[in-house]
Amino acid sequence: MRRIVWLVAYVVMASATQGQAPAQIPVIKVSQAGSTIHFAVKASVSIEGTFDKWDATLKFTSDHAVDGVLDIKIQAASVNTGSRMKDDKLKDKDFFNSGQDPYITFRSAKIVRTGPNTFDMPGTFTIRGVSKPETLTFTGKRDKASGHGEIKGTMAFDRKEFGMNSGIPFIRIADRVEVSVDLIVDRVSGPPLVFTQ
Repeated sequence: MRRIVWLVAYVVMASATQGQAPAQIPVIKVSQAGSTIHFAVKASVSIEGTFDKWDATLKFTSDHAVDGVLDIKIQAASVNTGSRMKDDKLKDKDFFNSGQDPYITFRSAKIVRTGPNTFDMPGTFTIRGVSKPETLTFTGKRDKASGHGEIKGTMAFDRKEFGMNSGIPFIRIADRVEVSVDLIVDRVSGPPLVFTQ
């Protein structure tokens, strides 16, 4: 009987401890309202735009800002340059190949602090089914009291390394593509993030 009572007490204590653990970790929500994912490439005719459909999560394993993991998942077919002709060309097999590879993704491996409000997020960038290591460099600003903040990041990649070797007739296009990420974030529960080196 004593053994059973001890076992029940142990399970209750373990459950209580596990229930308290998430309260020590900030829970962050990325708001699509006010957030944007933008791209641009130098060309003889302007080629830049946004993606209308995407999802992003920012999760932490502790209250330290460097322990975060960012996941971005973009629907390639939601590209919006303001020109249907450009959009159709970017969606096809020579560029995003959205029919066969519908998602463009970025998943950070870790966060490295580079200054008071600047960070690097090394991770894996995937487009057209090709994955390569890339780094998102960003600045963050936040209101510690409210938990409201903003992440502005940039990443550049060589389109030809991802199989985008074609061009557009009569338009000269550079190889370097720049991606800008502007995310509005809010802490919905848990303690404030600790920004230590």
